[in-house]
Amino acid sequence: MAIDIGIAKKDREAVAKHLSKLLADTYSLYLKTHNFHWNVTGPQFNSLHAMFEVQYNALWLAADEVAERIRILDVFAPGSYSQFSKLTSIKEEAGVPEWKDMVAQLVDGHEIAAATSRDTIKAAEAVGDEGTADMVTGRLKDHEKTAWMLRSLLK
Repeated sequence: MAIDIGIAKKDREAVAKHLSKLLADTYSLYLKTHNFHWNVTGPQFNSLHAMFEVQYNALWLAADEVAERIRILDVFAPGSYSQFSKLTSIKEEAGVPEWKDMVAQLVDGHEIAAATSRDTIKAAEAVGDEGTADMVTGRLKDHEKTAWMLRSLLK
């Protein structure tokens, strides 16, 4: 059955490419945040352990929302580690850094996701995809706020 939501197929596919990158950034950031939740140590343990839990839960829900938006555009969403690793700009952490390095890495990750969000909004607006632009604007605000909150711990 053909889809006709007022956006041409090639335009939906172009927006979905941007959303796929955002999904990969979101999932990579989710995984890193969850890893840090499990492995944080030091004098900030209690507050960071709890904060990271709130953050990884929010990222998990965000990943689902982004993937579903890709599907709404009638494109298949990426869903494997190999696909995500090719699409994301967030660097994987192989070790267990000190808590300050964890926080700094998460700041970087949220800033990367914010930049990806901005690119996605521009692509969506260029083809009249207000639904995607609106959803991703919310993601942008969440990444900016989380980066600010984490950054404040390093001052």
